[in-house]
Amino acid sequence: MNIAIIGCGGVGKALLELLERQQNLLAKENLYINVKYIIGRHDDARVALADPELDAAVILTPTNKDNGQPGLDYARAFLSAGKHVVTADKGLIIHGYRELQDLAETKGVKLAMGCTTGGALPSINAGIFDMAGSSILSIEGILNGTTNFILDEMEASGCEYADALAKAQQDGIAEADPTLDVEGWDTAGKLLILTKVLMDERVTLDDVQVEGICRLTAADIQRATENGCRYKLVGRAAFDASGKLKLTVKPEQIPEGNLLYPVGGKNKAVRYVSDTLGELVIMGGASGTTPAAASVLRDLVSIHRKRI
Repeated sequence: MNIAIIGCGGVGKALLELLERQQNLLAKENLYINVKYIIGRHDDARVALADPELDAAVILTPTNKDNGQPGLDYARAFLSAGKHVVTADKGLIIHGYRELQDLAETKGVKLAMGCTTGGALPSINAGIFDMAGSSILSIEGILNGTTNFILDEMEASGCEYADALAKAQQDGIAEADPTLDVEGWDTAGKLLILTKVLMDERVTLDDVQVEGICRLTAADIQRATENGCRYKLVGRAAFDASGKLKLTVKPEQIPEGNLLYPVGGKNKAVRYVSDTLGELVIMGGASGTTPAAASVLRDLVSIHRKRI
């Protein structure tokens, strides 16, 4: 399989290392992945687009929640050229999912996005394959490992939010600019993608009510603990009593006994409720650039296996 990598930052570099490390394992499946092109911000993609031997483009451009660019244009171009697209860029799925999926079907290629909704957590794949034949009625989850770590740290040590954030940054868990994580927008993007893909709903970020964790205090966390609860940043898509779909991201007090209660540290989890298969909970998934790269590789393997 000949691939092009578009955007070779931390996840791209981790993918290159992973392909080298896993080549013997992949060879057992008769899968040999050759990185034929690495396309940076100022590089011309036209040669790769015109290459009849190129099978897939791996789009690892930074997420732009406002318009999905530049990843969205790359995805359009490579799908139009008849190449599979695997992406970790949430922005292009948030803003172009239906268009890109229709384009992929027209061209007879695949659009794979498993990395966009939790990295190593197989949330989209589980929803597509393991809930097949049923309608998903609601989605809820802890979809951001950084905020989950911060809330756990506040609970364990009794510290304030700013101190827990500083520790997360010191440990390499939180970004230098953690805004998208702590203000809830990373969770909102993931929830939106899951809702679009698994519930087939035409929704946008404007439809999501978003509240982050920045206002929580040590006293808030302590009161929740005294009540037998733990604060979690929860993304939820569910129908209200009138049948209207509501999408929310906000800190919630999760009681002991709830399936999301024990999700600790950098771990993530998602819970689906369906009409015929009951509920399915997926939990865990490592965080970081290597697990993200591994989820990209997982999609490439699934395309090779014709599972996507």
